[in-house]
Amino acid sequence: MASSATASSDALAKSTPASRGIKLKNASRSRTDVGWKHGVEVDGSGRKIQCNYCKKTVTGGVYRFKHHLAGTQKDVGACSSVPEKVKAEMFGIVSSLQERLLKKSTTSIEVDDSDELGGKRKQSEEIDSSGHDKNIFKKRGVSTQATINSIFKKNLREEACEDIASFFYNNAIPFHVAKTEEFHKMFESVAKHGPGFKPPSYHEIRVKYLKKRYDSTMQDIEAHKAYWRKYGCSIMIDGWTDKRRRTIINFLVNSPKGTVFLKSIDASDISKTADKIFKMIDDVVEEVGEEHVIQVVTDNAANYKAAGEMLMEKRKRLYWTPCAAHCIDLILEDLEKKIPVYSDTIPKGKKSQPTFIQELL
Repeated sequence: MASSATASSDALAKSTPASRGIKLKNASRSRTDVGWKHGVEVDGSGRKIQCNYCKKTVTGGVYRFKHHLAGTQKDVGACSSVPEKVKAEMFGIVSSLQERLLKKSTTSIEVDDSDELGGKRKQSEEIDSSGHDKNIFKKRGVSTQATINSIFKKNLREEACEDIASFFYNNAIPFHVAKTEEFHKMFESVAKHGPGFKPPSYHEIRVKYLKKRYDSTMQDIEAHKAYWRKYGCSIMIDGWTDKRRRTIINFLVNSPKGTVFLKSIDASDISKTADKIFKMIDDVVEEVGEEHVIQVVTDNAANYKAAGEMLMEKRKRLYWTPCAAHCIDLILEDLEKKIPVYSDTIPKGKKSQPTFIQELL
């Protein structure tokens, strides 16, 4: 049995890779790579090599050690003391290998290196003395990643836009809201917050933020009142009827700072006599301050005209002024009724008015 065991051991020894002429990667006797001429193995594994020039120990094997000597900065620091001849030799070796790897990878994935504006990127290429491009060791796949990210973001935006559009549709929100400054500012604020934004609750919108908006609005009105006191103002009255046949009268105040909405009154139960209208306008003048009011603008109806004359009789410092738009409207109505040639033209103009306004917007 001893003789058979010895024979088996001899056969196993003869069948080792070394006996068949195969060189082990980390075997000390197989250090045939040119990089080993410039370093010393540290732990016998072939993974740690001490540089003969800067005495730095490089971990990662002879491949990374050659990048250390070549100064490519690829996953390892460059040697500060390597001779230029050795550096050029190592650079030629690692760059040739890198070019082969890049050529192999680009056969399966082709990336368009043109920017989004359609112009080609102008990259300054650094050519080594050996004729190799130094940029080949920079990280590849940036354009591919950018393309993937842009596609991913495009899909996210499409999904978000569908949700926003559904919000408009399901809540009967007018489409022109999307043109407002507040609409765009809202999404900018959400984007600044980033992922995980929690929208305000029903209670916060109804109580907390409504109160903050009220306080902010009152501050804006105070700024307008300062202009009223300094430059004077005009009270503008606009009456209209809603779908429920209610008579609503809006009061606005105009000054060099701009126009501000003051209040709205439901005048459905108020008699449209001149006396009642005079009393309502007089109360608003008192609220704004008679010393600040230069004029009161209303439409040209007979009751408003009478109320305006009563107001000027009581308050000598202000004027009643008929609304110019209402004057033009009455003129056009008379033209339509009394001059036959305009009986067709004016109705056509009324029909095309919505389209014309949309084009202006």
